[in-house]
Amino acid sequence: MNLQRRHFLNLIAAGWATVAWPAQAAEWPTRPVRLIAGGAGSVTDIRARWLAERLGAALGQSVVVENNAAAGGNLAAELVARATPDGHTLLLTHQGIAAINPHLFAKVSYDPLTDFAPVARFGIGQLALVVPAGSPLQSVAELVARAQARPGAMNYGSNGNGTPPHLAAEQFKRLAGIEAVHVPFKGGGALLTALLGSQVDWAIEGLTPLRPHVQSGALRVLAVSGSRRAPVWPQVPTMAEAGVKGYEYIGWTGIAAPAATPRSVLERLNREINRVAASEEGRQFFASAGAEAGELSPAEFGAFIGDEHARFGRLIREAGLKAD
Repeated sequence: MNLQRRHFLNLIAAGWATVAWPAQAAEWPTRPVRLIAGGAGSVTDIRARWLAERLGAALGQSVVVENNAAAGGNLAAELVARATPDGHTLLLTHQGIAAINPHLFAKVSYDPLTDFAPVARFGIGQLALVVPAGSPLQSVAELVARAQARPGAMNYGSNGNGTPPHLAAEQFKRLAGIEAVHVPFKGGGALLTALLGSQVDWAIEGLTPLRPHVQSGALRVLAVSGSRRAPVWPQVPTMAEAGVKGYEYIGWTGIAAPAATPRSVLERLNREINRVAASEEGRQFFASAGAEAGELSPAEFGAFIGDEHARFGRLIREAGLKAD
């Protein structure tokens, strides 16, 4: 464990006892809160807008979503990292910003372990391994057997180099002991078009974009990526159940604030966000997308981010990946 990460986890374990916190923000919020999220219409944007409406009602101030998807979320992260730490600027963070981009890009202008205060994890979801309906492959075991019989002859698609679906596929390849050619597309829409047209042999993608095509019969789902079966597809095995031992991959989003944001603000935000997520409306909102709320305390969320940062760092180094 490197010294920077050890220091980060020590702060978490101590409940931030060593941090020089600003005075308690008893009057917070005093004006609208900015929530910086991904591109319009993205999963992060949809979650941000759903949360903003309900969080604003709880706080007594508007929560305004601002979209900034440039550089895979890096510019949004930099903006929030440099913002005044008074609780009025928040980040809809995710796997890419916190755990992937710092290892994938040659240089990022923020440190995900020291420039942010973790607030709450807000939404976790599985991915699924799918093949076109016309594929002869009926199971993960058949896919692995074919790939092992003809190393490098099969290809797989992703929604971009270094994206979570790409890394989920890389993890699958390594654990299954197979070789396949990566075909990156510019976004999820282009990937789905390629899958539906049988231009790629297989892909791992989020449940939300895949569901209508699986339900229509255009795509066949072979396995889901989590540690347990997805409620929306209880008949579909997990990767581990399908024979890829040790495989687990979840996508997630969360809320982060500038590092020196008062602890009282972080704790109130965590309570309100978790309350919204745990409500019946919240559970239905996530379930409709094949996801779960995934509530954690700020300390638990911080430790989770530290583990994700280390895990993806190893995967990216071992796979030799770099941003385009």
